[in-house]
Amino acid sequence: MNKEDLIKALKYSFPITVPVLIGYLFLSIAYGILMKAKGFETWLALFMSLFAYCGSMQYIAANYLFLASFNPIYAFILTLTVNSRMSFEGISMVSKYKNTGILKPFLIFFMTDETFSILYSAKIPENINRKYFLFLVSFLDYSYWVIGTLIGCLLGEFVKFNTKGLDFVLTALFIVIFTEQWLENKGRKASIIGLICSTPILIFKTNTFIILAMILIFAIITIIYNIEKYNKLREKNE
Repeated sequence: MNKEDLIKALKYSFPITVPVLIGYLFLSIAYGILMKAKGFETWLALFMSLFAYCGSMQYIAANYLFLASFNPIYAFILTLTVNSRMSFEGISMVSKYKNTGILKPFLIFFMTDETFSILYSAKIPENINRKYFLFLVSFLDYSYWVIGTLIGCLLGEFVKFNTKGLDFVLTALFIVIFTEQWLENKGRKASIIGLICSTPILIFKTNTFIILAMILIFAIITIIYNIEKYNKLREKNE
């Protein structure tokens, strides 16, 4: 490992991750406080951030998965459903992660939506070591989340305040992302399908809301995709 190349890559990588730093610190601090407010030990919150590192699922786990009525099958399906998008992100990064050697397992583990957004669109200068850049961006994002979790746990331990509504932070995040994508005209069709599919299920207030909604959304998008594919093939043949 060339120390000079590593430092150069770090200097180039850090400024790029600052937006993630700001967002992750806020969300992870809130997560740490939430875990303490729900009576969990600091080590468990840190364990989740260190070895699960799954953002939204950590919030879901804090609210549902550690209950006495925990259902492992439901937890598995819920996790698979919520994080299914990571499969597509992983496929998109196959070529970028080529020839990364021993760093590849870490790059895979450190993958998040935000890290993916940075790495997928990154234009790496020729004087910056590609492997170091990929690893450092991924590791920095990971460290922000872990550090924020620790800060949140410490705040939750020593600073007592009303945490009611704190778990709404994740919902707020999704609303912001949805609004931003809508305003930028990105994936409006999928957004409309999501709203149409989710609203009726939400009205019935079922405990399996997320799973049912995701299955319905996936089914409708698959049908629409196949119809569009068929129409394109028919037009091509004509």
